[in-house]
Amino acid sequence: MNHLRLTKIVLFLAALIPLAHLVWLAFHGGLGANPIEFITHSTGDWTLILILTTLSITPLRRLTRQYWVIGLRRMGGLFAFFYGFLHFLTYIWLDKFFDLHEVWKDIFKRPFITVGFSAFVLMIPLALTSTAGSIRRLGGKNWQRLHRLIYLTAILGVVHYLWLVKADKHKPLEYGAVLAILLLYRVIVWASEKRKTVAPSGAPAEANRSL
Repeated sequence: MNHLRLTKIVLFLAALIPLAHLVWLAFHGGLGANPIEFITHSTGDWTLILILTTLSITPLRRLTRQYWVIGLRRMGGLFAFFYGFLHFLTYIWLDKFFDLHEVWKDIFKRPFITVGFSAFVLMIPLALTSTAGSIRRLGGKNWQRLHRLIYLTAILGVVHYLWLVKADKHKPLEYGAVLAILLLYRVIVWASEKRKTVAPSGAPAEANRSL
């Protein structure tokens, strides 16, 4: 068994621990005075954690030159969608009891729910096109453009959390700081690649000026 396959198994089991912990707490009366709020916050936290972890894989690959870690990105993204789905399901089922009229009213009238719902909707096409077959059908470049939506999803997720919290904003600000670092890294890489593509066309002009 190679290290990528072994790491995938470990990651898969580790990603199920938060869900298993919630189930254990539910059966042992450990969800507190407001179980719905506890589950909503827990699944929301893990959605953001897994989105940021997924976004961290490409920088980790570049900085460590451990190129095999890119094989973990798909699983991380799918688990982020899984916990995002549980987060949304908790809201629509346990909080609203599938009252779609109330749900739509919340989406259009409460800004933090609007951005949270938007983030979840953006995750759906990412999850549906996470297969190798989707990459072939869409073409590599189109697939990459589509999957850049994960950055917008992350931004909306952090904004959703910031607007939700009324008092202690420590945790959403921490997520925001991590996201800001990842976005800054992405901008630096993009600028560096842009310079490399511009440099060859500028070289002859530079040479002519020196003659």
